[in-house]
Amino acid sequence: MIDEQTARERVVSAADRLFYARGVQAVGMDAVRSESGVSLKRIYALFPSKEDLIVAVLRHRTDRWNAGVTDAVDGAGTPRERLLAVFDFLAGWFREDDFRGCAFINVFGELGGGSDRIAEAVREQKESFRRQVAGLVRAAGGPDHLAPQLVLLAEGAQATAAISRDPDMAGHARAAADTLIRCALDDAGEPAAAA
Repeated sequence: MIDEQTARERVVSAADRLFYARGVQAVGMDAVRSESGVSLKRIYALFPSKEDLIVAVLRHRTDRWNAGVTDAVDGAGTPRERLLAVFDFLAGWFREDDFRGCAFINVFGELGGGSDRIAEAVREQKESFRRQVAGLVRAAGGPDHLAPQLVLLAEGAQATAAISRDPDMAGHARAAADTLIRCALDDAGEPAAAA
C-alpha cells in the first residue's frame, strides 16, 4: 500500500490533469480514482469533499506556477530582462499541447461564485503572482504602479491566448510590457542603455 503523501500527490496530480483538460464540473471522483489508481475510499479519506480536492489542486498549481516563473526569472540577467522573463515563461507555456488558459480563471469561472474557499484559493494565487511581479519591479527600481500593469498584461495574455488559440499573444504582451518597463524605468531615472 502506498503511503499517505504518495497517495495524496497521485490524487492531486490526476485531478489537476483531469480538471484542466475537461473542467472541474465534468470530472467525477470515479474519473480521479481511475486516473490516480487510488481507491475512492482512500481519496475520500484524504479529501473529504470534492471542494477539498479542488482547493488542493489549486494550491498545487500555485506552487507549480511560482516555480515556473521563478525559474524563468532566475535565468535572466538584468532587472529589465527579469521582468520580461515572465512573458518568456508564458510564451513557452502557451505552446504546450495541453494549454487551455489559466486554470485559476477557468475554475473561478466554473465555481468561484459558489464556493468561498475556491474563490479564496484563486485570489491567493493572483495575489502571490502580483507580489512576485512587484518584487521584480522593486528590484529594477521601477515605480509601484508598474507591477499591476504588468500583471494585467500577463493575465490578459493568458485569457486571450486560450480563447484565440494563438500562442503569439505572449510575444505581443511581452512587447507591450517592454514599452511599459522602458517608460517606467526611464521616468524613474534609469539610463535607456540599461536595457
